[in-house]
Amino acid sequence: MNKFKDKVVVVTGAGSGMGRSYAMEFARCGAHLALMDYDATGLAQTVELVKAATNAEVLQAVFSVADRAAMFAFADSVMQRFGTVDVVINNAGVAGAGLPGWDTSIESYERVMGINFYGVLYGTKAFLPELMRKNSGHIVNVSSIFGLVGAPSHTDYSASKFAVRGFSEALMTELCQTNVGVHLVHPGGIATNIATNTQEGADFSKFNERYLTTSPDDIARVVRQALENGVVKVVYGNNSYKTWLGSNFVPLKWLNRIVWSDVKKTLNLEPYKRAGIR
Repeated sequence: MNKFKDKVVVVTGAGSGMGRSYAMEFARCGAHLALMDYDATGLAQTVELVKAATNAEVLQAVFSVADRAAMFAFADSVMQRFGTVDVVINNAGVAGAGLPGWDTSIESYERVMGINFYGVLYGTKAFLPELMRKNSGHIVNVSSIFGLVGAPSHTDYSASKFAVRGFSEALMTELCQTNVGVHLVHPGGIATNIATNTQEGADFSKFNERYLTTSPDDIARVVRQALENGVVKVVYGNNSYKTWLGSNFVPLKWLNRIVWSDVKKTLNLEPYKRAGIR
């Protein structure tokens, strides 16, 4: 039996990468879609792909997930169009400044937290009342393997993804006696465009080449299967399993050194050299 046929699935950040793959995955299962992205062109391309391949009914909206009023207005439009919601995938995210903490601006922390954490919070708060009203459905919040370990030159990004993890695990506990599923996703190196550029102009090319190798279609399939099977935590993608093992079983003092040794190969080391760190 197809669990998602005629269900209503919301996907944020649907204009590319994992968001586009989630949209295609659930559309192929017969779901109807409510899709949003900040990038109008990318979102339109996703909608075209969905309609070319499936009969899914699609609602689309262009705004930033960091805009609380826009998110709640989007939820209202979803309810007006479809009358309900069944799955909410809070996927939208951005990379950070790509700088060590002492060189990362306060503005970068605010921007990254606004999208990566508050976007998840707003998406959850906007749609959760309907899921709780009918006591069914799924909230899927996307963290990262950098929500399992802290990574150098990613303090802004890791902070946001650890926040998503803490929020989701607490909400998961609160709702564990209901039929509303909360699912936490920690993608590893997924081949998306999240790290192509930042407002600070950081160069992530070495990082992308070394780590971002897993197809977003693969993780979309794994997440869909997790919802079908009641799996609440998904750790999947390049380097994800060893990162999970390290975060659970390696003392933090040694884990920090392991992560530094691995990630430093992809970093701009000039800020570290200026600080006397080799």
